[in-house]
Amino acid sequence: MPSSPKPNLGARAEKQVGEWLTAAGWELLHHRWHCRWGELDWVAIAPPRPPAPRSLVFVEVKARSRGSWDANGLEAITPIKQARLWQAAELFLAEFPELAELPCRFDVVLVRQSGDRLYLHQHIAHAFEQ
Repeated sequence: MPSSPKPNLGARAEKQVGEWLTAAGWELLHHRWHCRWGELDWVAIAPPRPPAPRSLVFVEVKARSRGSWDANGLEAITPIKQARLWQAAELFLAEFPELAELPCRFDVVLVRQSGDRLYLHQHIAHAFEQ
C-alpha cells in the first residue's frame, strides 16, 4: 500500500498555527473556509484582552523556508490579496450573521521552516485595515 504524501508546507503551517492559537485560548471556528473569492485559512474568536473584547479574527497564514525573497511571506499579501480576503470575510459574515456583532480584524501569521521544524516567526494582529 503506497504511503500518503507528506503534507505541503502551507498545510503543515496552517495546522501548526491552529495548534498555537488553540493553546493561546482562541476558539477555532473554521479552517480553509472557501467561497468564490478564495479561502480564509482560519476563522477564529480571539479571547478578550482587556480593555478589548473578544474579536472575530480572519487569520492568513504564510509559510516560507529560511531566506525567502518575500519577507517571510508578508509581501505575498498584496492589495489585491487583501481585497479578496475582505470580500471573502464579507461573504463569511453574510453566511454567519450571528458573528457579525463581534469586532472583526485580519491577522497575518508568518511561519518559518528550518529543516522539518516550523517556527512562529511573527503574528501581526490588525495586519490591514480598510
